[in-house]
Amino acid sequence: MSNLLPNVVQLGWGGENGWWTSIVQTLYMTFWPAIFGGILGLIFGVALVITRPGGILANRFWFNICDKIVSIFRAIPFIILLAFIAPLTQLIVGTQIGTTAALVPLTIGCFGFYARQVQVALESVDHGKVEAAEAIGATNWDIIKDVYLKEARSELVRVSTVTLISLVGLTAMAGAIGAGGLGNTAISYGYDRFNNDVTLVATLLVLLFVLIIQVVGDILAKQLNHQDR
Repeated sequence: MSNLLPNVVQLGWGGENGWWTSIVQTLYMTFWPAIFGGILGLIFGVALVITRPGGILANRFWFNICDKIVSIFRAIPFIILLAFIAPLTQLIVGTQIGTTAALVPLTIGCFGFYARQVQVALESVDHGKVEAAEAIGATNWDIIKDVYLKEARSELVRVSTVTLISLVGLTAMAGAIGAGGLGNTAISYGYDRFNNDVTLVATLLVLLFVLIIQVVGDILAKQLNHQDR
């Protein structure tokens, strides 16, 4: 290994800049934004579907508000979003630099994308099932929970998988605020120092994360799809 990947070995496994530290930082920056951004995205995605014209709680005002919020944060490039919400990041976590500081822009960057994905997934539900639920006196919450979310659960897993993969990519750009992670290792200790072996290994580890997410997501989606049948 020392002859084949000398710079990888020199970087080490532990320590402040070691491989294990980078892996943990990437997982940390993926997990929490996925939770917080996922919750926000699900809420806004559901709101967009039920408040749209013809929805069970049709309300043009709230639909336009939710639609504009999602569109704005969906459209801002992530590297610009890092700088744009820096004061908010400072207010929430007390710093604008580091792994924890990256959680705020990662969450916001994730939520807009996921909200659109959720909206598309829920809109694919057969409207006839919604009308049937209304006809038997189901409450709005029952329709959201037992019709929209249940009928679209397989598709929701698929869009969640896509969002997680996108989020892993965003963690690489989070290195711009000193967030660390495999993306930062690939650039700072690989590309910038012409250590191609470091860049290669960091890239392969990111690809491994993406592959695991994709495989697990596909398995869950297929299982839920079979249960629906």
